[in-house]
Amino acid sequence: MSALPLPTRAIAAHAGRRRALLVLGLLTACAVASILLACAVGSFSLSASELLGALRELAGGDSSSLAASLLELRLSRALSGFVTGAMLALAGVMMQALLRNPLADPYVLGISGGASVGALAAMLLLPAAWMVDLAAFGGAVTVALLLYALARRDFRHGAADGNGPFLLLTGVIVSSGCGALVTLMLSVAPESRLRGMVFWLIGDLSATSPRLLPWAVLLLALLLAVRLAGSINILAMHAQAAATLGVKVGALRRALFFCAALLTASAVGTAGSIGFVGLIVPHACRFALGPDHRLLLPAAALVGGTFLTVADMLARTVLAPQQLPVGVITALIGVPAFLLQLHQMRKR
Repeated sequence: MSALPLPTRAIAAHAGRRRALLVLGLLTACAVASILLACAVGSFSLSASELLGALRELAGGDSSSLAASLLELRLSRALSGFVTGAMLALAGVMMQALLRNPLADPYVLGISGGASVGALAAMLLLPAAWMVDLAAFGGAVTVALLLYALARRDFRHGAADGNGPFLLLTGVIVSSGCGALVTLMLSVAPESRLRGMVFWLIGDLSATSPRLLPWAVLLLALLLAVRLAGSINILAMHAQAAATLGVKVGALRRALFFCAALLTASAVGTAGSIGFVGLIVPHACRFALGPDHRLLLPAAALVGGTFLTVADMLARTVLAPQQLPVGVITALIGVPAFLLQLHQMRKR
């Protein structure tokens, strides 16, 4: 039994819920502000009145004016950036919980490598641009199924820490194989396609289009993750005794693995291999908000989406009219931010 009396526990739970709602409300406001800022800023900036007027025009089905046309293009890109960042950050939290490794990120198991192989093969062999996204998603899912097949015994048994090292090692080996295939395709690619392939590998949102599938994947994964958050907390804090505390460890780890794999496949298929979002955002949220996954999971999704939206805005404007791959911006921000986080964690 808890050492706290029942009224005290009820008050503490109520205060925790109020804090969580306040934090998520503030993060949602920041997310909306980042999307509006991304819509307003560019080589041709829109004032607040022009932005509101363009929003009214688009709501009425009219995009004939310059402001409405710019808003339509920028809003599509900003929403694609937000959903991609949210998926990567959420997948990062899940991977760190699954592997019980603070350095894990969505790409650690080689799923992005499978997406890269599929996408680059489509760029080389297939004429239609829409096939690239489909091939990237298919490659990522194929690698995820391969990893599960190789480590299914550990997932089925659900040992307290049995699947972590084996799954991680298997993922590293598969990732190395995918990297070799990527290098081979870059070596034989014609000059006319090489630039687009390199941009895709770094991570780029310039060619994205609005789609409902990534939002559906994010929403379903987030709902499932929040539902499992209590069990994830127990697994993170009491891994050795989680089964005795009523957690179905094997089923939980399978759910985390497939959710993270699906999120990563969808994110990489949308915008390429954008680095650091799934690594630094979970750390920053955990450092600022604590380890409770009931708050950490939705907060990381909101912060990840906001971060990538702002990073893509910088990629469009820093050297305007020339555009940078957004993966360059996330790396330039991510490296010092992660080193600072490590320093702060060491001090604590």
